[in-house]
Amino acid sequence: MDMRRLEILRELSERGTVGAVADAMKVTPSAVSQQLKVLEREAGYVLVEPAGRGVALTVAGQALAEAAADIAVARERAEGRWREFMQQPAGRVTLTTFPTGGEMLLPGVFTRLAGRPDIELECFDEDGVRVEFAELTPDHDIVLADSGGMVSAAWHQRGLQVVSLLSEPLDVALPEDHPLARKATLSPSDVVGEAWIGVPHDYPYDRVLQQVVVATGQPTRVLQRFADNGIIEAMVAAGHGIAILPRFTTREHGNGLVTRPMVGIRAKREIAALLRPDRFERPSVRAVVQALRDEARHVADTHTSV
Repeated sequence: MDMRRLEILRELSERGTVGAVADAMKVTPSAVSQQLKVLEREAGYVLVEPAGRGVALTVAGQALAEAAADIAVARERAEGRWREFMQQPAGRVTLTTFPTGGEMLLPGVFTRLAGRPDIELECFDEDGVRVEFAELTPDHDIVLADSGGMVSAAWHQRGLQVVSLLSEPLDVALPEDHPLARKATLSPSDVVGEAWIGVPHDYPYDRVLQQVVVATGQPTRVLQRFADNGIIEAMVAAGHGIAILPRFTTREHGNGLVTRPMVGIRAKREIAALLRPDRFERPSVRAVVQALRDEARHVADTHTSV
């Protein structure tokens, strides 16, 4: 049964006349009568009967009017709870991330949310190279994404909410006793002829090596390729080659490895949060996004001051 017609029946039970209902609902009396007839067909019972110069509810009509009142109360209660939910950042929020993004941001985000027991943040990790980040947004409230360069226009074209978090430089990682470690910055010409510990083809860091090839006109010599940054760090520290690694999550202190900025080419990755626009309207989701923003700013500031 249509809610609008149930409201008309309820109004009739309380106001007593079709004319009063029409005035209250700003429609004509004939429109009220027509809607009541349709409601009778939907209900399968006679709901209204003549009474003097007007009408009165039958027993069935009164019962349905009482049910309509119960429905109205339940609807208002539900709408009230929804308004409260929309105004208060509470509830479960799901987030998925690529590995180094989670390593960089999630510990601090959980610390920032420690005083918010009303928000339950549940996190997952995915390999963003094998899964397109945008494809994860239907299943998660927030998707941490690495564009590997400029923020992807395709994300905007899909109608996603894109929240830029930080721009992370991709540095050259070297053994601490490597001759190039004496330089403050490195250009593509500096690393020509070096042996590389690379990543699988089409991983974001591999695009930096492709730029080195373009800038120098000479191929790079990649000895090994690993998807795990920890293995790459260990191989570099042991002197088996140099590598491209993200600045903020590379452990360079005390493990035989140092990093140097690359100049002359675009060596950075853009990290953003992707969301469906409707989910971005939830206060709990916005609270987590703000925690991500704050933590990303803290991470960037910490490395800038070092």
